Parts: sequence; structure tokens; C-alpha cells
Amino acid sequence: MIPTNYKMRILSSVALALLLFSGCLKDNLTKRYTIMYPVYEQKSTVLANIRSSTPVDIKQPGKIFMYGKYIFLNEINKGVHIIDNENPSAPQRVAFINIPGNLDIAVKGTNLYADLYTDMITIDISNPLAVKMGKLVPKIFPELEYTNGFNPDTTKIIVDWIVKDTVVTVPRSNLIDRIRTNCPNCAFAADNMSSGGKAASVPGMGGSMARFAIVNDYMYAVNRSALETISLTDPTDPKRIETGQIGWNIETIYPFKDKLFIGSTQGMFIYEIDNPAKPVRAGSVSHMRACDPVVADDNFAFVTLRAGTFCEGVNNQLDVVNVSNVYAPTIVKSYGMTNPFGLAKDGNTLFICDGRDGLKVYDASRPTDLKLLQHLKGMETYDVIAYNKRLLLVTSDGLKQYDYSNISNIRLLSSINVTD
Repeated sequence: MIPTNYKMRILSSVALALLLFSGCLKDNLTKRYTIMYPVYEQKSTVLANIRSSTPVDIKQPGKIFMYGKYIFLNEINKGVHIIDNENPSAPQRVAFINIPGNLDIAVKGTNLYADLYTDMITIDISNPLAVKMGKLVPKIFPELEYTNGFNPDTTKIIVDWIVKDTVVTVPRSNLIDRIRTNCPNCAFAADNMSSGGKAASVPGMGGSMARFAIVNDYMYAVNRSALETISLTDPTDPKRIETGQIGWNIETIYPFKDKLFIGSTQGMFIYEIDNPAKPVRAGSVSHMRACDPVVADDNFAFVTLRAGTFCEGVNNQLDVVNVSNVYAPTIVKSYGMTNPFGLAKDGNTLFICDGRDGLKVYDASRPTDLKLLQHLKGMETYDVIAYNKRLLLVTSDGLKQYDYSNISNIRLLSSINVTD
């Protein structure tokens, strides 16, 4: 899962530092912080502007969806790049769809479904160079979470942020109050107290791997605590037909045959969809608190746990879960990882995006005894799709495609690089 949540230093830590070291401080201090001014537009204007535009540079690539000869690549919180992949050795960016707050995408026929903050929108992509806005289904997804107490104007849509670094002189006696109240209508990230220091990153936003998936004529979407069932009998007219409570901190969903594997920060849930209109919970397995993308086959689920995120976990590992009895799944083996994100499986080959430790390729014919086949280093990996001996890989540097027909000689076919 590409990291869309950016942690910022907690104000209480600053307060604690003041208490511990107040005897060493001068009467006045310099404080460097980054102010984030939201740029708003009316929702009607945003919806009217959802259409094909000329290709734009890739800045922050997110999740990917492949359909036919096209790749749809999310630009985090900005929209969707449309890439003609008829020739994987020379993919071409052909259009961009501007969708503020977008993190997830899926396609059925000639319809693309995407999140626009909390809403789900339908887009006619029968002509990718001239897409058309369709139906909007409101309040499917959770509100994005912002740190430092920032509360957006919910009557409008945030379409961009203006970033400014500021250094001010602050009397010691009211440092914390000044930081809290200096900019009531913007988000900010406070840096360390000194006469210098690096500016902090942008405000934190909640996100994870895929939050909705399509199985035949139904879409299943997860928010923080619920599973939404949406009928796509008419793909142009999605209808929400069922909302079922799952638990808390739900993050990801992965369909396999007649099952849904749903990840949360504290475990994995399995739902049966024999009756696709009404998913029924089968079993679950708990793990230590962590983010957990998942893929599965008939007998095993593979779950990556990741620390150092808004999930607040401390584990970096791959859990192998026996799901042959979906009513009593059990963790049968765990493997240490560096900082794993997305993963994919093709037959007995398992691909794991291990963050800054690159891409790891395993022989998973014996899930309790994985064998490392290849380790592609020198890149920071986030999301992956494996299909027909072709690999789509999202990294911090952009989108890469590989040929893995010879697993001992995985060949790079092409790269579309991020532009600074």
C-alpha cells in the first residue's frame, strides 16, 4: 500500500520538551513550521471538471488497475492516469482524469469506479480520451484523517494545498498556544525548536490498499467499520443494497472465488459470498496491530504486516494463514520483512513489495517453507499486479513493468518515471 498518511510530530511532545528543558531555554525561541493552506472548490465545479484532460506528469503514484490494454494508475489524492499498454515495452500516457481525494480505482466493462473523498463515482471510459462523469454514490468511504486538529470545510472539496515554510520568534511562555492558534484555518507541521531545522512533511491522511473490489455483478467496499455491498447489475447505476458491520479499523479487501478476505489493523476476516447480495462472515484470525494487505488462494492467505504507519504497529512480517477451513483460519508461519506493502501471487510464485528493501520473489509451493527466488533491490516498492508473466510494479520512482516468464531472469520491459 502506498503510504498516503504522513506522520507529523505531536504537539504534546513539544510541550514535554519544554517542561524538561525549560531551565535551559532563552526567553525567546525560533520556531520553524510548515503551513498547509487548503484550496477549496464547490463540489458542483469539481464534478463538472471530471473528464479526460491531457496527460500530466506522475508525481506520487498510488494504486494500479489493469483492464484490457489500459493501465489505470492513481495519482494520490489527485486522480487517475490512463496509460495505453498495448506495447508493454513502450507504454503511453494518453489522458488524466482529475479526481480530488482519489485513492482507489476499479473497472467493470466500460465503467471506471473511483473514490472522491467519501463518495464513489462512476465514469464512462468507453472512450478513454473523452470520459464522462456518471452516477455518484455518497458516503461510501470514511473521511480522510488529518493530524494537528485540522478540520476541513465539509461543504466544499479540497483540490490542492499551498505549502509555505515559516520561521517565527516565539516567547517561551506562550509557545504552545502560539503554535495551536497561529493558523486556525490551515493544517501545519511543527518542526524542532531551534534556529534552524528541516521543514516537516505535508499533513497526514488515512489510506491503505484496495478498499473496494468487483466480483461479477457486485462491488464490495470497506470503510472503517463496515462492508458495503453495491449492485452493479446495471454498471452505470450502482445501488447500495447492504451494509454490514465488521469491526474497527478495516483497511483492505481481496476477493478470491466465492470469498472476501478483509484486512484490519488487528486481524483478517473471511466472508462468504455464495449469496453475493448478502456476504456472510465465516471466520477470522487476529494478529498484532499493524497494516495488513492480503492475497489468498484455495488453502492459504498471505498477509503483510507493516509498522511505522498510522496503524501504530511494530511488526514487519509476512503471516501465512491456513484458510482451508474458512471457519477456523490459523497462522501457520511468519517471515520477517523490512517494511512490506502490497503483494501478488501467480500460481506458486509470490511477489512482495518490501518497501525500501525492493521486490522479493518467492517460491510459495510450500507456504510454510518459502524459498526466495529473486530479490530486486535499489528501489522502494509499494503495489504490484502479476498477470500472464507480466508484472506491474509501483515504486517511489514511478511505474515499472517486468517480464517474469523466466523467473531466474526477470527482465525490465519499461519504466514511466516520476517527474519532480
